[in-house]
This record gives sequence, C-alpha cells and structure tokens, in this order.
Amino acid sequence: MNVDYNLGNRKWVIIGIMTVVVLIYLVRLFTLQVLDNDYKRFADSNAFLKKIQYPSRGLIYDRNGKLLVYNQPAYDVMMIVREIQEFDTLDFCRTLGITREQFDRRWAMVKDRRLNPGYSAYTPQTFISQLSAQDYGRLQEKLYKFPGFFIQNRVLRQYAVNSAANVLGNIREVSPRDLEKDDYYIRGDYTGDLGVEKSYEKYLRGEKGIEILLRDAHGRIKGKYEDGIYDIAPKSGKNLKLSIDADLQQYGEYLMQNKIGAIVAIEPSTGEILALVSSPTYDPSALIGRERGKNYLKLNKNPYKPLYDRAFMAAYPPGSTFKPTQGLIFLQEKVITPHTMYPCYHGFVAGRLKVGCHAHGSPLGLLPALQTSCNAYFCYGLRSMLDSRSRYKNTAEAFDIWKDYLVSMGYGYRLGIDLPGESRGFIPNSKFYNKIYGENRWRALTVISIGIGQGEVLATPLQIANLAATIANRGYFYTPHVVKEIQDTVLNEEFRQRRYTHIDSEYYNYIVEGMRMAVTGGTCRVGAIPGIDVCGKTGTAQNPHGKDHSAFMGFAPMDNPKIAIAVYVENAGFGATFGVPIGSLMIEKYLNGFIAPERAYLEERMVTSNTMIYSGIKGN
Repeated sequence: MNVDYNLGNRKWVIIGIMTVVVLIYLVRLFTLQVLDNDYKRFADSNAFLKKIQYPSRGLIYDRNGKLLVYNQPAYDVMMIVREIQEFDTLDFCRTLGITREQFDRRWAMVKDRRLNPGYSAYTPQTFISQLSAQDYGRLQEKLYKFPGFFIQNRVLRQYAVNSAANVLGNIREVSPRDLEKDDYYIRGDYTGDLGVEKSYEKYLRGEKGIEILLRDAHGRIKGKYEDGIYDIAPKSGKNLKLSIDADLQQYGEYLMQNKIGAIVAIEPSTGEILALVSSPTYDPSALIGRERGKNYLKLNKNPYKPLYDRAFMAAYPPGSTFKPTQGLIFLQEKVITPHTMYPCYHGFVAGRLKVGCHAHGSPLGLLPALQTSCNAYFCYGLRSMLDSRSRYKNTAEAFDIWKDYLVSMGYGYRLGIDLPGESRGFIPNSKFYNKIYGENRWRALTVISIGIGQGEVLATPLQIANLAATIANRGYFYTPHVVKEIQDTVLNEEFRQRRYTHIDSEYYNYIVEGMRMAVTGGTCRVGAIPGIDVCGKTGTAQNPHGKDHSAFMGFAPMDNPKIAIAVYVENAGFGATFGVPIGSLMIEKYLNGFIAPERAYLEERMVTSNTMIYSGIKGN
C-alpha cells in the first residue's frame, strides 16, 4: 500500500502552527491577567478612586522644647486625564489665577514621560501644587464644572522663627531622580531639601495612607468603598528635638549681620551643636508656597551665597587657631617640653626665609607662646620635628605622623555631622608634597607655614569648634550633631561614642592653661567675661585675595566646660577685632542669659559693623 508522506507531514505542520498560536494566546492572556496590572488598574479606576492620604510631617523643636517648624494645610489640584471632558479653560485659569500659557505648559509637563516617568491617563496626576486657601475656596465652588479634576489635601511647612534656615532646610517637589531612587514617592510628592529636612527625611515624612472611594458609571463619587474597611490610615512622621538653642542661634545671626562667615557652638560633654550660624542667611519662609521656585532662584544667584552653609561647607585657613594642635603634637612626640624655649626675632628667621610675628617677650615657652600667639615658636617646633633624624627616617615619615595626629583630632576628613554637604577641609600628606617638589626634595622650611595654620592647610569652622570641644574635654570629642532626640527612636550610636585623639590627656592641661592666659593677659583679652573663666585662641588667617580673616576658638568655663565655640569672619582683620568679641558675647549669652551692661558697647560695635564691604563682592 502506498503511503502519502507529504499529507502526513502537512498534518503535523498544521498541528504545530495551531499549537504555537494557542500558546501565544495563552502566554498573552497570562501576561495580561497575572503579570500586567495595567488592565486591572484601568478597570478598577472605572469603579474606584484611590486617593492618597498624606501623613502629617514630623514637627521640629529646639533643645528647650521651643517649636521651630510645624505644618499648615495645603491643596494640590489633581487630574485623571482619561476622565477629563470638555470644559471652559479660561474659566479654569481665572479661578486658579494662572495664564493660558501656564496652563498649556503645565499640561504638557504632566504628559511628558521624560519629566513624569510614572504618567498614566488612568491614574491621578498633579496639575498644580500648593494652592492657597483663597484659590482652594474658589476652585472648590466650581469643581463640578471641571470633570476629571479633584483636590488633594496636603501639608506645607511653616516656620515659627526667622532663623536657622541652614539648619532646618526646607521641602521641595520630588525630582525624576528622587522617583528613581525611592519608590515611596510619586510625582508631585515633597521631600526634604537641605538641612535636617533632608538628612532626616525618612523619619519626618511618615507613611502614606489610602482612601478608596466608590464611583458610579458617570464617574461621580458615591462614598467610601465598603464603608472604608479597606482604607489605610496615614502614619505621622516622627518629631525631632534639635540640639540647637533657638535663642542663641538668633543671637549669633544678630551679631553676624552684614558679615560673611560662620559661628559654631558645641556642648563639649555631648557633641550637641548649640548654634550653627552661617552668614549671610535668609528667611526660611521664602522657600514655601508657590513662590518657592522664584525665591530659590534668587537666593541661588545672590553673589553672597546665602544657601552655602559656611559653618561646615566652607574650608578656610585656620590661622593661629591651629597652634594648639601643634603644641599637642610636639609634646606627644617629645619634640618639646612645656618649658622648651624658642626665640622670636619679630618672627621666625632661617637664612632668607622669615615668617613675621608681632612684638612680645623672647625667648618664650609653650604657654606664653599660646598666650601671645607667637608664630616663631610653632615654626621652630615644626622644624624640630620634621627635620629630626634621630626620631624619624626622613621628612616624609615625620610629616605623615604629624598628619595622623591631626586626623585623630578631627582634621582632614569629614567629622560626620548629621547635615548634608559637609566639607572635609584639607590636610596634605607627604605624597602631596612629593608630587610638587619631588621625593626627598623638600624639608620643614619648604612647608613651614602649615605650622601656623597657613599654606595648604584648610579647616571648616565646625572642625575648629570641634578642636575647642576636644581641648575642653582634655582629649576626646563626640561627633558633632544637630539632632538631640528623635521621637520613639534611639539616636544613632555614632553620636554617643567618645572619639579619642592620639594625644595623652595630660598634655591638654598645658594647652588649656595657655589658652586661659591668652584671655587673662594675651591676644584674647577683649574676650574676658567677669565671673567666667574663658579659655581662647585668636586666629588671623592670611588672605591673598584681600583683607585677612578674623577667627577665634575657645570654650568656657575652664573646668567643667559647657560651651565650645569657633567664630570665623571673612575679611575682618585681626582675630581680636571681630572673632574674639563675637565669640565671647556668644559664650556670655549662653551661660548668663544676658550681656553685662559694661560689655554692651562690645555688642553694639559688633552689630553695627559691616565687614561685607571688604569682601570684593558686589551685592545685588
């Protein structure tokens, strides 16, 4: 019998094709019904409206319980593109106080998937955010005329004080990058921007809730689905108690008006920051509401850079506030004893090299050198260390040991403050100079200026204040931080651990005594406060671009200290001219609560002085 193999093969081909088609349909059905939520979401959207319930953002208080930041109601105009029907666009614009051009631009932005990656015609989209109460009232009355639009209740920040803008930060609408990094957010949400609003965002923002509303065939809201049993209530954000003393912060900003610079005050026993002043500053209320964008742009273009927090972002030559670190290193390395004497011939002289100094007694030991802020003493000490071949193999080895001590004191790297944007400052190492001068081709005299806080050495005011706290504690510090407590949460362990330097505590007593002598009869005399044993160190940082910078570093009382402080005023001359008076007034205000009448003249001089005129910056 003849078999038609062609017919048999054709049969299997047809069966194969049908099988493939069936499999394709099955896979597609599985994808649509199980893997792809779009159709389910689209079907649900016909019957339900899922409204996000935004939580109340955590409140912010100062260390004494004074309310600094709270919430106020705000309203966003939302829309579901698929449900929008023809409406009077001009009436809509008049109601919201916007132009037709603004309407068209906003409409295009909503539907642009590059700017709005989560766009869907079936899900709520933010059209306009942060309506005022007046605009909300007008729109609410006419909302029935604009099908597809509804109002979402939100919260905005309100500030109880006009200060600490750099510490508090603000909130802004999320960016596409925020949406990519954290799936908590959807377009139109707000997130912290700058300050504690940014660094503690996950504590402050809380958890969103959902309200499910039932709609009829015409899209009209009929009430809650199943009486709200499937609704999820929002959870409020956690409250923060800052370590900042609001009164001291405001006083510092008062003293620093018309000046460029910073003040950092720390409680030595905890590392809590009492004041973090950056000048010039701005009103935090300028960055809320619908004018936020315009005001932010204006602040960003301001030549004095008020958004730039000089307290921990700016890196300056520390000048003579650096000398206590040198005394400590020389003592620890046995380069000197407290009684080692060095001469000062109106400065340090080595051949043709001279580092100038003001007139005072000579020769002198460590404590008088701190008292008078002698440049020569610390230049001689640095040369004795770096060029000592009985202690170190070469200059590079000695230099890296020198740097390691400074790193242990909090220089050269970020301290880890709980605010974004901290600068690390700069402490060079031997490799840095090897690249410039060649290996083994440089000596102490090549880099002698670093011994007095000049040259390549840079530090933030926060690092300088931290040095004051470390000396006050006789050899240890806590990582400086601005948040004292988080509601129902234990503060990070890193802020509760002591960080010891590589210097024996016994040597700190000599530095403390020298800094006390600077106030009782040295360069810090103007900082003396009746009844308070203040210890201090001036700094006059050379500035190749103009007038020198005025700096001060100190703490009080001498025993059982309560406050450590650093002041840095750009283009203000000698440390004793502005740095010391401002620092001592801050100490007096914090410890006594008032300024003594006999020192009122000092306060008036600081408040009325304008050093911004020496900055070389042309203001707006």
